[in-house]
Amino acid sequence: MRVERTELDGMLLFVPEPHHDDRGLFTRTFDAAVAGAQGLDAAAFIQDSQSRSRYGTVRGMHGRSGRGEGKLVRCARGAVLDIVVDARPGSSTFGQHVAVRLDDETFRTLYVPPGLLHGFQSLTALSDVCYRIDREHDPSEDLSVRYDDPDLKIPWPLPVAAISDRDLAAGSWSDLRARLSA
Repeated sequence: MRVERTELDGMLLFVPEPHHDDRGLFTRTFDAAVAGAQGLDAAAFIQDSQSRSRYGTVRGMHGRSGRGEGKLVRCARGAVLDIVVDARPGSSTFGQHVAVRLDDETFRTLYVPPGLLHGFQSLTALSDVCYRIDREHDPSEDLSVRYDDPDLKIPWPLPVAAISDRDLAAGSWSDLRARLSA
């Protein structure tokens, strides 16, 4: 498994090497030693979650206040375009976003460090996204920005087929920016 750095400081892409044969394939989707070599504490990831989305669904943009939350994100079924926005005041890439395709062919895993907003759009009929998270969920720390915020200009590749009422009611990037700077 190799590790690639991204444009956002601290965000990593873990790229496994699937082994294919006439039975199908086998791949390692997580390796504590590889994570440790990148400065991540594998034992800190205390919760695994999974979502299933249909074609065109957008989930996001979500984050956490306080200490934030680090997470490992991968697509176990289908494909998604994963979007991450740097919401760390003082970061040299504050307000910038990165798009990464995650799918069930390459099995790449994205490490999203604390302080970033995360969301994705399903590119296939069904997509299952798996998250390994380093903190228990505390709803009082939830942050969200609307997926179509005009200041972020996120280039969603498909028309949005479905989105939650919660995500539709999310605030603006300018409001969150002011809140984070206070």
